[in-house]
Amino acid sequence: MPNLPDPVDLAVPAFVLLVAAEMVVARLKDRSRYCPRDTLTSLMLGFGSTIAGVLAGGMVFALATWVHQFRLFDISYAWYWFVLAFVLDDLAYYVFHRSAHRVRWFWASHVIHHSSQHYNLSTALRQTWTGFFSLGFIFRLPLFLIGFPPAMVFFVAGVNLVYQFWIHTEVIGRMPRWFEAVMNTPSHHRVHHATNARYLDKNYAGVFIVWDRMFGTFEPERDDDRPRYGIVHNLPDFNVLRAAFHEWWGIAKDVWAAPGMKARLGYMFGPPGWSHDGSRDTSETIKARWLARQEAGEQWKKPTSSSSARDPEAAPPRAA
Repeated sequence: MPNLPDPVDLAVPAFVLLVAAEMVVARLKDRSRYCPRDTLTSLMLGFGSTIAGVLAGGMVFALATWVHQFRLFDISYAWYWFVLAFVLDDLAYYVFHRSAHRVRWFWASHVIHHSSQHYNLSTALRQTWTGFFSLGFIFRLPLFLIGFPPAMVFFVAGVNLVYQFWIHTEVIGRMPRWFEAVMNTPSHHRVHHATNARYLDKNYAGVFIVWDRMFGTFEPERDDDRPRYGIVHNLPDFNVLRAAFHEWWGIAKDVWAAPGMKARLGYMFGPPGWSHDGSRDTSETIKARWLARQEAGEQWKKPTSSSSARDPEAAPPRAA
């Protein structure tokens, strides 16, 4: 087995230099792109994530090695297997990432990455402390069962993470059309981090945006609907512990107060915002109300031939 380096460790100096360069650009062009307290929170969350990764890394690798013994094929370390592993790992990342937005248990870990109301390279460093607890690593287990060596999978996963760093910026507008068609870019990923109703639950890709195009979750960035960043209910301060654990605390409170087992499971594994009585908003209800307003606007522009037609100025009903 070759001794493969950790791509993220090798890229750290470049991360630091690029963040510093972007801060200089922001200072010259738009200081609002960086907030010192927000950036410090991102850096502290990144540091905590590194420590959590070191503590849990051995257990994850041991589990991967154990699963690998049941592999279907023996795959070597030839270069073409690295390429295939990279593509399949990116597909596994897409499935994980989509689940992390649709299942509250996974969202409780992933929400950390979305908690900043700014979008810059320091946001890329805002990573989870509880990934091992939420079991996010299970999405890569099929790769070990196929026969890809654990060291190979963790190496290409590191390359994937390094790639995703540069797409967390507003400094870069749009890339050439051919590149935007295949690869994840700053424009595509700004959509993913946006809280605009149009953009919710879109563009889950890690490296290849083709997964979103294939599975119906792609949404292009629009100049007439600029992204607003953060989460639907933004955090009230820059408290690092709140950012790291607030959703887990929310799950615990909801499960404790839930009226029955079905509700408890819903609060744990339903979509973020789910409630047993329908009193809270999920991304679906938010988008439904937005679409209703869009339709109401279209109706207002069209002439009506009957006085019994719906009042175009009336507020649309709340989506159930």
